[in-house]
Amino acid sequence: MATGKKIYRSNDRIIGGVCAGIAEYFDVDPTILRIGYVVLTIFTAFSGIILYPFLWIIIPSQR
Repeated sequence: MATGKKIYRSNDRIIGGVCAGIAEYFDVDPTILRIGYVVLTIFTAFSGIILYPFLWIIIPSQR
């Protein structure tokens, strides 16, 4: 079931637009997603620090 929706890095960015782009895709507030990302990064031995640059590279920017 393809919805035709694609994920892009957002122009509403603080660092790379990754969290805002994911928030736009799932239609949630970017601030909530950013806070969740920080909390998960802290509780998973800072593995989010490795994940974020990887997502920054593979998720295309908005046109």
